[in-house]
Amino acid sequence: MDVRDRLIVGLDIPTVGEARSIISTLGEDISFYKIGYQLVFAGGLDLARELIQGGKKVFLDMKLLDIDNTVAKGVENIARMGVTMLTLHAYPKAMRAAVEAAKGSELTLLGVTVLTSMDEADLREAGYDCDPRSLVLRRAEQAREAGMGGIVCSAEEAAGVRAIVGEGMAVVTPGIRPAGSDAGDQKRVMTPAEALRSGSSHLVVGRPIVKAQDPRAAAKAILAEMAGAL
Repeated sequence: MDVRDRLIVGLDIPTVGEARSIISTLGEDISFYKIGYQLVFAGGLDLARELIQGGKKVFLDMKLLDIDNTVAKGVENIARMGVTMLTLHAYPKAMRAAVEAAKGSELTLLGVTVLTSMDEADLREAGYDCDPRSLVLRRAEQAREAGMGGIVCSAEEAAGVRAIVGEGMAVVTPGIRPAGSDAGDQKRVMTPAEALRSGSSHLVVGRPIVKAQDPRAAAKAILAEMAGAL
């Protein structure tokens, strides 16, 4: 896999205009973009279609969770868009419904295990009587059994997840921060090289690139670090 296909730049940006500016700046160095809630509600779905038509890959980070039929119908329409990756919360029923709906398409379904902004205290506040790693590994097993295409987890859990899901599933890790950068609101972070060595197949990097003084230079530095790790 080309290293450019392993780096997903998170377009965590308030407007489509600003997103287009970043995409233009990054040029051919970046082939894969994440579009989440912030941009979706500012016209990001149309931008996703533009990117796909232009030969780019799109990771639609919607973290779907609803009754089975609603999840399935949403997945069917997203698959028709030509999206490469889609997230949903890794609840077994939702995952099974999504897998059935995506059959015959090229869409890779990713189960979100535990958000990288959460630690054990956050989980306990939410009603889970376990630590993040234990819940992540349980969700990984359930995603494998449901036939999902991959897992989203912290790089800290990537090695454990890889041992469960094997080499056939994607392990996508957000919360990636180059050495010396600010962790922001992320609580479980790792550098690009560390994440790849731990079993991650794809890295999601947002603010360290899109908020950099020179986004293209920041992206190229991360790509170089990833190539060295591989």
